Amino acid sequence: MSEKNYNRYTLTAALPYANGPVHIGHLAGVYVPADIYARYLRLKGKDVAFICGSDEHGVAIELRARKEGVTPQQVVDKYHNQIKDSFGQFGISFDIYSRTSSKTHHDTASEYFKKLYENGKFEERSSEQFYDEKENQFLADRYIKGTCPTCNFPDAYGDQCESCGSTLSPGELINPKSMLSGESPIMKETKHWYFPLNEYEDWLKKWILEDHKEWKPNVSGQCKSWLDNGLRARPMTRDLDWGIPVPVEGAEGKVLYVWFDAPIGYISATKDWAAEKGKNWEDYWKKDDTRLIHFIGKDNIVFHCVIFPALLKAEGNYILPDNVPANEFLNLESNKISTSRNWAVWLHEYLEEFPDKQDVLRYVLTANAPETKDNDFTWKDFQTRNNSELVAIFGNFVNRAIVLTHKYFEGKVPAKGALEARDQEVIDAIKTYPEKIEASMNQFKFREALNHLMDLARTGNKYLADTEPWKLIKTDEARVETIMNLALQIAGSLTILSEPFLPFTAEKLKTMLNQTNIKWDQAGTVDLLDAGQPIEKPILLFEKIEDKTVEGQVQKLMDTKKANEAEAAEPNLTPAKDEIVFDDFMKMDLRVGEILTAEKVEKSNKLLKFTVDTGLDKRTIVSGIAKHFTPEEMVGKKVVVMSNLAPRKIMGIESQGMLLFAENADGSLKAVSPADASENGATIS
Repeated sequence: MSEKNYNRYTLTAALPYANGPVHIGHLAGVYVPADIYARYLRLKGKDVAFICGSDEHGVAIELRARKEGVTPQQVVDKYHNQIKDSFGQFGISFDIYSRTSSKTHHDTASEYFKKLYENGKFEERSSEQFYDEKENQFLADRYIKGTCPTCNFPDAYGDQCESCGSTLSPGELINPKSMLSGESPIMKETKHWYFPLNEYEDWLKKWILEDHKEWKPNVSGQCKSWLDNGLRARPMTRDLDWGIPVPVEGAEGKVLYVWFDAPIGYISATKDWAAEKGKNWEDYWKKDDTRLIHFIGKDNIVFHCVIFPALLKAEGNYILPDNVPANEFLNLESNKISTSRNWAVWLHEYLEEFPDKQDVLRYVLTANAPETKDNDFTWKDFQTRNNSELVAIFGNFVNRAIVLTHKYFEGKVPAKGALEARDQEVIDAIKTYPEKIEASMNQFKFREALNHLMDLARTGNKYLADTEPWKLIKTDEARVETIMNLALQIAGSLTILSEPFLPFTAEKLKTMLNQTNIKWDQAGTVDLLDAGQPIEKPILLFEKIEDKTVEGQVQKLMDTKKANEAEAAEPNLTPAKDEIVFDDFMKMDLRVGEILTAEKVEKSNKLLKFTVDTGLDKRTIVSGIAKHFTPEEMVGKKVVVMSNLAPRKIMGIESQGMLLFAENADGSLKAVSPADASENGATIS
C-alpha cells in the first residue's frame, strides 16, 4: 500500500523499563526520532496514535526490589512517574503514556495468551532449566550471568549480552552463575508453554527479506543473521512471582514472559487511549489502511521484527509492522553509556541543569543520531552546535528579521513590491525545502531532514547579508519592504518546518509572528504572513553556552569515572584471614557502639560515613555498605566496633575503626548487633 493510501498511523516507541531513569542514549535511539515523525504526521493532518508506556515486569525489576528491600510495585511506581514526567517536560508528544501493570494490560495480555493457547499455538513442554538450590527457585534468564559465548564478556545475562548485543539463552552461557546466591545452578525439570517460532521461519524470511527491502540495513542485517542461524521454539512463560499470571490450568506460580507481554502493552495502551478519545482501538491494530511503525533501539530488533510479528501472525487478526526504523547506540564521550557505572546524561538531571533548553538537546541528538551506526555525544560538540548553528544561524536570522521589521516598519509585515532576480531565486529555493524535508522524513532520515531545515535558515541569513536592507533603507524603502517581507515569509516557513524537531522554538516563533493553525502544506509559500500583520517584539530563541558550563558537565563525568575507579580499588573491608593464635585474637578490641550520624560519601556509590559513640569517644568510621543500607536506617543502631584498628584514609576520609557485618550467601549484609541493653563501650570477649 502506498504512502498516500494510509488513513491512520499507529506509532509505537519502545516501552522504557521502569527500573531506572531515561538517559540520552534512549532519547537518541528511540524517543526523539519517534516524536519527530509523530509531529510531522500531525502537521500533515494525519490520524496518528503515538503509543508508549512503562514496561514494568521482568526479572530486573524483581532484582532491584530485592536489593532495595521494597516491593516490585514500589520500584515501578517510582520510575514510571519519573519517566513520564521527564518525557512530558522534554516535549515527547505521546498520545498516551501507559504502563504494563494496569488492569487493561493484564486483561489484554491474558486474553491474547488464552486465544493462542485455545487455538493450539503453544507447545506444552517439560524441560530442564537452571535452578538455584540455595534459594529453592527456578532462575529466569535475567537471574543468570555468565561469559558470553560470542564476545567473552564476563557479565552477560541469560537472555542477552549487553556488550555485543547478542540474543542468548541461559544454556549458551559459559560458567553460568545464579544472581541470587552466586552459586552455580543445577538443571531441574519444569513445565512451560513454548511458541514454535521455527514454524514461522519461512514466512518471516519472505516477509522481512523480500517484502521489506526498504528497511534499514542495520535492521534487515540483524534479522537475516538470526534467520540464517535457524529459529527454534521459545518459552513464553517463566517461573516468577512478579508479572502476569499464566491464565491456563496447571500454570500456578508462573507468569508470562516479559517479551510476550511487553509488546502487547502497545495494544493495551491503545485501548485506553481510544476509550478516552471515543475511538475504536481495533481501527489502529486490525485495519489494512493503518500503517504500524515501531521505533526501537538495535537491542530490540529481534523482538520487534521476528518474535512479535510471528505472535501477531499467529493470532491472525492484527496488522503487521510496515517498518521498524531501529537506531544504533549513542556513546558518551567515546565510552559506552552504562547505567550501572552512572556513565550517562540523565534526562531528568539535564532538565534541571539546562532549564528551557529542551530543543538544544533535541537538536544535538538529532544531528548526531546513530541512524545506521553507533555515534558519540560530547559536551564540546553540544556547545559548538548550539553556539555555531542554533545561535549563529537559526536564531540570528530570525532575530535580525524581526528586529529590522520593528526598526523600519513599526513591527508590521511590510507589503511585497516588485521582485528582482535575487528575490525570485530565494522564492524558488524556499519552495524546495518542504519537499526535501518530507522526502527525508519518509525514509526516516531525520538527521538529513534536520540539515535541510538548517539550510533554509542559512538561505534566510544569506539573503539578508546579500541584500543589506540596513543600507538600502536610506535610499530605497520600497525595496527594503520587499526584502523584509520575504525574510519574514522564510521565518514563517521555519515555524512550520521546525516544529517536529524544535517544538518549543517553533511555539516561540509562532507567537512572535502571530501565526495560527499552522499546517505542513503551508510551508514553502511566500504568503504565510499578510501585509500589515503585527509582529511581536523579538525574544532570543537560543543563547550561547559558555565554556564553564560544559566544563562543569565534563568534570561531573570525570568525577564519576574517578569514583568508579576508586570504588573498584577500595580494599575489601572483610578479607579472608590467615589462621591466628589465641593471643592474636585477644589483641582485637571489640566494643559495643551506637551510630549517632550517618551520611553518604560524596562521589561514591558504596561508602557511608558514620559518627559512632564507642563509649571511649565519638569517632568517624567509613564502611562500604551503602548498597545495602540507607543512612537513615543506620542512625541509632547498636553495632560491634573494632576500636583499635589502625586509622586509614578511604576516599580522603580518615576511618578510625571498623563495623562488623555478616554477609549472606546472596551478598546481602546484616549488622552484627549486640542486645539493645548493652552499654556503649561494653567489651565483647
